[in-house]
Amino acid sequence: MGTLWKGGKIYTMKAELQTVESVYTENGVILGTGTLTELENKYREQIDQVEDLQGGVMFPGFVDSHMHLIGHGETFLKLQLGGCRSREEVLERVKAQAETLPAGMWIIGEGWNENEWTNPGLPERELLDSVSPKHPVLLRRVCRHVIAVNSAALDAAEVNEHVRVPNGGVLGRNSTGRLNGILKEQAQDLVFGAMPGVTDEYLTAALEAAIEDCWSKGLTGGHSEDLSYYGSCTRTMNAFHKVIHERHKHFRAHLLVHHLALDEWLREHRGELIESPLLEFGAMKLFADGALGGRTALLSRPYADDPMTNGVAVHTDDELESLVIKARLHGLAVATHAIGDAAAEKVLEFLEKYPCPEGKRDRLIHGQILRPELVAQLKRMPVITDIQPSFVASDFPWVMERIGEPEGLLVYAWHTLLTEGIPCAGGSDAPIEKVSPLKGIHAAVTRTKPGQNTVYEEKERLTMYEAISLYTKGSAFAACHEGARGLIQEGYAADFTILRQDPFHENLDILLEDIVQMTVVNENVVYARK
Repeated sequence: MGTLWKGGKIYTMKAELQTVESVYTENGVILGTGTLTELENKYREQIDQVEDLQGGVMFPGFVDSHMHLIGHGETFLKLQLGGCRSREEVLERVKAQAETLPAGMWIIGEGWNENEWTNPGLPERELLDSVSPKHPVLLRRVCRHVIAVNSAALDAAEVNEHVRVPNGGVLGRNSTGRLNGILKEQAQDLVFGAMPGVTDEYLTAALEAAIEDCWSKGLTGGHSEDLSYYGSCTRTMNAFHKVIHERHKHFRAHLLVHHLALDEWLREHRGELIESPLLEFGAMKLFADGALGGRTALLSRPYADDPMTNGVAVHTDDELESLVIKARLHGLAVATHAIGDAAAEKVLEFLEKYPCPEGKRDRLIHGQILRPELVAQLKRMPVITDIQPSFVASDFPWVMERIGEPEGLLVYAWHTLLTEGIPCAGGSDAPIEKVSPLKGIHAAVTRTKPGQNTVYEEKERLTMYEAISLYTKGSAFAACHEGARGLIQEGYAADFTILRQDPFHENLDILLEDIVQMTVVNENVVYARK
């Protein structure tokens, strides 16, 4: 017995603007599409439920191709600094938290972004000491490649002026040579190890909050990387199993496996005991560089606003090569964070040298700064470019101050990639950006900041069809599910995102509003707007 979906506009996404009148689903699978009369006649004896879309607009379920699901859930549990418009506002929030917590308890915050402040000075150690002398403080920058800590946090981690800086890490110092509490890339691990551990209850609470919020944004699934950040990889996998399977929070989670969690994951039989159509494991994840905000993305030229650096290589070339070899030995694709063009160059060299296993696809995650020759290399390889369109709205215009004259570089060049036939998938990198796929689609189509008229790199704008495809067909292709997900078609998963308004025919700014009417996963209505 199954469900008939009718009463709205239904975009199949098989071709631009292609629609059907109704859809019939059974046991989580689409069995028929066509006119209402056809389906009513064909499935008359099987229809036991009718869902009236009430004029809504149905799409294949939107899937975020790159996020940190538990990290997104943590944003509901920690001090949020994303809305701060000055360093002073950050300090005020830390001070208020310190006044409410017992002495010695850690204050954890995230989301600060000095590029959005009038005075872009960093929240350095002495400033944090002045508002919180008795609580260890750790504040993660929005990119998660930089943290700011106070003296109490450095003391708890036993980090002093003479500590050895890890490879691929940067320890900030003031003009006198004293540690200023700003730690970048691998240096962050010096303090992370001293933080109090998370509990099982914390993980499940964060995961539940994340999934429920994703539903409200129209997401039916996400490709997430969480397994190396919360102690035991096994415990994190069990949290996903408990929330998705035992608590029936239907969400299609495709989990990347960080190289630091790989050995434990292999010992746990690759998670096969908990795999299901709602929970699966994908490529090995690694980082080749950092982020543009902290000037740690690895460029092929010095930063225009700091010629003393061209970024940070997280691994040596030998280390990077050995990690790719390790993935191949275990039959795995590789998903690599590479924002700068020099990082992408290193990654593609080794992915091409050690080809991806048959039937799988590597990922170049972010790919914000590329060069034409790298795009040509991508064309001959089974590599997906995992892009985050909302970075355009967040990073311009300051990113051009970092890069300088872009001659010879392709900057956030989504249209170029698609035109060259490079498969692309769309994600948010939540919690670094807002998890909403609609905001990502808006950024991809308009290349503007919300509320502003300046168009950044207009030639790289996508059509609405191309942008929505990133989150439907694109995400399905990245996970090798193009034959079963990402379209409204017979034999495909009954995952749907239903909007109140039609983005193909309305003002583009409706994408910035709350227009999600219903979210459906595996034929189950998991979210309905009240």
